[in-house]
Amino acid sequence: MADVLIILGSETDKSYIKKCEDILKEYEVSYDVIVSSAHREPEKTTEIAKNAKVKGYKVIIAAAGYSAALPGFIASLTELPVIGVPLSTSVLKGVDSILSMAQMPARVPVLTVGINNASNAAHGAIRILKLLKQR
Repeated sequence: MADVLIILGSETDKSYIKKCEDILKEYEVSYDVIVSSAHREPEKTTEIAKNAKVKGYKVIIAAAGYSAALPGFIASLTELPVIGVPLSTSVLKGVDSILSMAQMPARVPVLTVGINNASNAAHGAIRILKLLKQR
């Protein structure tokens, strides 16, 4: 099983995570990409989040635009680290996304990178994996 799970809220978000995938490949980090919306498919997304650790994932990267509920939704259902990638898909060019990821309530951490900065999400995941291997 893969170490990193990348979850996208929509098929149209795939182009935003290309750099993330390229970096994970470069560092030979295994990953899977799943499209599942917290709004349109809450049951499916719940199952993915709840079963991620059992399936062997160690880090989750969740990319979303607009209200960007996906990373927080996932973080509320798993103990795995969740890295949120805010996307500039809205009229507000991602400002709405980054604020909704960064303003999570207590005990629902979403590690948030810059708008469209999927490459930093990959580098963050790689650092987390390195720390886990040192244990």
